[in-house]
Amino acid sequence: MKTLRPRDYNEVYYVGYFFRMGIPIVMDLTEMPTGEAKQLVDFAAGLVFGRGGAMDRLDHKTFLLLPPEVVGPTDRPAARD
Repeated sequence: MKTLRPRDYNEVYYVGYFFRMGIPIVMDLTEMPTGEAKQLVDFAAGLVFGRGGAMDRLDHKTFLLLPPEVVGPTDRPAARD
C-alpha cells in the first residue's frame, strides 16, 4: 500500500502510476486547496472506474483506491459456453 499526499494537481501522475502498477493507494488530499482536491478526486474516480477498481472515502479529504487486482472479480455473472 502506498500513501500519497499531493500538494498540487501536478502530482496526479503518481496516483495513476501506482494504481496501474496494482498498488492500493491511500490518497490524502488534506494539504491541497479544495478546488484542486476535487479535480484530483474526479481524475481518481475516472481512473478507478475505467480500470475496474474501487474507491472508498476514508475521511473528508482522504480516499482509498483499490486496483482491480486487489478488488477481485466483479459480480458479473460468468459467461456461458
